[in-house]
Amino acid sequence: MVVINVCIGSACHLKGAYNVLERLQQLIKDRDLEDQVTLKAAFCLGQCTQAVSVRINDDGVVAVSDKDVDEFFEESIIGRLSN
Repeated sequence: MVVINVCIGSACHLKGAYNVLERLQQLIKDRDLEDQVTLKAAFCLGQCTQAVSVRINDDGVVAVSDKDVDEFFEESIIGRLSN
């Protein structure tokens, strides 16, 4: 099981957090991964200057934009599920 936390706090909200969340939801649904990936919203991941902040499981926080969310999903989520 992979848990993705997407910050929806002020800085991340302004930089498109809801676009990132919606795209991740769509990618999870399109690949029928609802039983393997849990998507959650978080109010602060402590990396406001890197917004949109995303954490996978308990790993470090990475910055994701709505422009690179598909690449992030392929590399960081599908890659984990494949291992």
